Amino acid sequence: MKSLRAEEIVGVWGTVLLPVQEDEAIDWGRLDEEIAVLLESGLHGIYTNGTAGEFYNQTESEFDTLSEKLAAAAELKGVPFQLGCAHPLPLASMERVKRAKSLQPGAIQIILPDWVAPNRAELFRYIEKMASVADPVGLVIYNPPHAKKQLRPEDYKDLLLEGFPIVGCKTAGGDDRWYEKMRSLPLPFSYFVPGHRLASGIKQGAKGSYSNIACLHPMGALKWHKMIMSDPIAAKVWEEKLGFFFQEAIFPLIQKDGYSDTAVDKFLAAIGDWAEIGTRLRWPYQGIPAALAQEKRNQLEEILPGLFQ
Repeated sequence: MKSLRAEEIVGVWGTVLLPVQEDEAIDWGRLDEEIAVLLESGLHGIYTNGTAGEFYNQTESEFDTLSEKLAAAAELKGVPFQLGCAHPLPLASMERVKRAKSLQPGAIQIILPDWVAPNRAELFRYIEKMASVADPVGLVIYNPPHAKKQLRPEDYKDLLLEGFPIVGCKTAGGDDRWYEKMRSLPLPFSYFVPGHRLASGIKQGAKGSYSNIACLHPMGALKWHKMIMSDPIAAKVWEEKLGFFFQEAIFPLIQKDGYSDTAVDKFLAAIGDWAEIGTRLRWPYQGIPAALAQEKRNQLEEILPGLFQ
């Protein structure tokens, strides 16, 4: 696959979630089936090893197998794909980039060093090296809300003016002033916002989402995106209803019960019931009991009938 330009990274992208067995092994058969569903869903692209993909809890052999499986399947179907090469250890992340580049992804996703947050000079050193290793594949900076180093619009501007091949980012979004600054970046740049805020984000200039709604239901997420583009008023109503569902049924699992974002994303897939993934996380992390999924699905269908149809 050719490297993607920033203006080609748009829409709703779905992540590959790890089906984990009771013995902590990855169920590669179920993973193949999951990838097949994602590739047939019509999503604008697929990616590996975001937070929900448990990149921090894979061996290097497992990382390579996962990357190779998605690359081969996506190439066969002609679906754009990105490979997440994040690792808590910067040197290990760099080695992942070296290996992943040979699979010719559309882009490579990286996180910033996270144990010790980099200062400005260290940020530039890091991006310079990673870009050099990834060349000619562009980089997407995966910068979710829990990242220790939060990049501001000014930081993206500085990186782009420096000439680094940064083609996009995953962000938490922001207020009106944040969007205004992101719209004024000096070069084409694809900034993505949280999936459940996609309608308001696109209205403000965001290009798409590495989407938690695609975790919930890939086809439903695509259906909503089409509505955003054709009927933004109706799409905003969906966003308000999705926001209410997350506020009432999902966020308390994080804020009250202490589950991780990773656990929630896998649980969303169990609610949507679109693939046999399961809610188990790899040791020592704890997944949300799958038995709760039907209750939450019933809540969502009452709040927003039609998402799963």
